Amino acid sequence: MSQTSQIPQSIWADILRIRYQSPLIHSITNFVVMNNTANALLALGASPAMVHAPEEVEEFVSISSALVVNIGTLDANFVEGMRLAMRQAKALNKPIIFDPVGVGATTYRNRVSEELLALASPTVIRGNASEIMALAGLNAQTKGVDSLYGSEAAIDAARRLSAIWGSVVVVSGEKDYIIQGEQLATVANGHPLMTKVTGMGCTATALVGAFTAVNSDYFQAAAHAMVVTGIAGEIAAASKLAPGSLQLNFLDALYELTEGAITDRYQLTIG
Repeated sequence: MSQTSQIPQSIWADILRIRYQSPLIHSITNFVVMNNTANALLALGASPAMVHAPEEVEEFVSISSALVVNIGTLDANFVEGMRLAMRQAKALNKPIIFDPVGVGATTYRNRVSEELLALASPTVIRGNASEIMALAGLNAQTKGVDSLYGSEAAIDAARRLSAIWGSVVVVSGEKDYIIQGEQLATVANGHPLMTKVTGMGCTATALVGAFTAVNSDYFQAAAHAMVVTGIAGEIAAASKLAPGSLQLNFLDALYELTEGAITDRYQLTIG
């Protein structure tokens, strides 16, 4: 990955593995984005399972390639399912992708996030700047699930989270930052219209799950997922500058993505 000329080939190799293996991605996610993220995983080539019932999550983790936990719409039943699933994923050494949607907004949301992190250190944590800063204990302000900060403002918080939990930390924004220890990757792909479609960040989290299912270099996998999410957004926005169209065109762009498009469009730098 340190060789710039090899980046598009490496991203494309992951996509081919996803399309060939069709890894089962177990997603405990919020009601708002279930359909969006399931369709995005399918378009990429993965297989989604949107399973949250406590009675069956452990079995589904056992047959899944990665677990995605998204706290967007919390209730007691969801939280119990998340606890059981994360314990099982930890026991089976499956990748865990954690999306702390809206953390910092309420005491309950903060407490649930702390409990889940203590149960099992995530493989990857992905959030916007406000979420990452709040999760790191920096008392960041939020506006619901929206960030009040640019992604660059959360780099130090991301480093702190990575040091505490040993996780790859992804900060989404105008530029995406991927951090693990002293490693830093920057992704400049994407389009401003993506912020007008609900659940784009949650979709990115789900796609990170798919990439970690086929690439055990989780820093690299997270970076690849964010590049692909951004490129698909760019292609979708080029068709028509309207949120409804972008949502549909985004799925088509994922499904039709080619190595040439990645080579022409990727904006990933390391360091």
